[in-house]
Amino acid sequence: MMTQSTLQHLMQRGTDFLGCETAIMCGAMSWVSERNLVSAISNAGGFGVIACGAMTPDLLDTEIAETMKRTDKPFGVNLITMHPDLMELIAICGKHGVTHVVLAGGLPPKGSLEAIKETGAKVICFAPALSLAKKFLRSGVDAIVIEGMEAGGHIGPVSTSVLAQEILPEIAEQLPVFVAGGIGTGEMIAAYLEMGASGVQLGTRFVCAHESIAHPDFKKAFIRGNARDAITSVQVDPRLPVIPVRALKNKGTEEFTRKQIEVAKLLDSGEIEMGEAQLQIEHFWAGALRKAVINGDIEYGSVMAGQSVGMVKAEESVAEIIKSLVEQAETALAR
Repeated sequence: MMTQSTLQHLMQRGTDFLGCETAIMCGAMSWVSERNLVSAISNAGGFGVIACGAMTPDLLDTEIAETMKRTDKPFGVNLITMHPDLMELIAICGKHGVTHVVLAGGLPPKGSLEAIKETGAKVICFAPALSLAKKFLRSGVDAIVIEGMEAGGHIGPVSTSVLAQEILPEIAEQLPVFVAGGIGTGEMIAAYLEMGASGVQLGTRFVCAHESIAHPDFKKAFIRGNARDAITSVQVDPRLPVIPVRALKNKGTEEFTRKQIEVAKLLDSGEIEMGEAQLQIEHFWAGALRKAVINGDIEYGSVMAGQSVGMVKAEESVAEIIKSLVEQAETALAR
């Protein structure tokens, strides 16, 4: 019993903050982190997070309502800071009494933090550097996620272990910090908790859950894939500030390179503005991801996956995934 109390003790701040039993958040994965997976994770003692992505306010409204039908446990909503309807989306979260709002994809626009606080929700932001973590601390953010480049989807340039060493000693006493990117086992969870993290965030590990609506072929690609297969996209033109994306290598990866060249040519000829160029790139990803997750086109779609994909060996229930992670963490702490 002693070891279990060690894990509970190390996670206490995270579980108190999130209002759940196990301080394991699910990363917000577009098309994957929806009502079914989110409610299953919250029901299993973790913390589910809806990926709002490019949803309209109406779609988010429905998604939150449907998630609430499936769980009475707390869950969060991840909003992208550059969404044109950000303030409306925040209001929708407030209407439903969502307890935690995660802001991703850049600095929160003016007034957005205050708007979230006014709804009574807690604000969680991504801090890819120590300077940003300190800025968030000053601006009254309630918790931060540090996500390394081993993660799937849109990523920054620094690895999880380096971010953890830089940020945890400076920030962890003042603010709950959740570590993300490349975490596939309970041993790793235990290590970050011992370094001062309040909890962790995992995405890739949950894609092949029974409760995930990802297409069977998408799940098969994860089960077959290994760490080396999860590569980052290449930036073709320095004027197109494309945030790199980590996904399993396929024909879609090559298509993205072609798409960038096409958009760069349109920029050259003055047919489109920079903002439109970036939007086209974003829309490419949203479409390519849907193609893979929902339609199962793993050849040409975007199979976004973190480097921990090699640790996904089979389809299991969310409860089994969380249970095995907790057991591994307890064993590691007992050692």
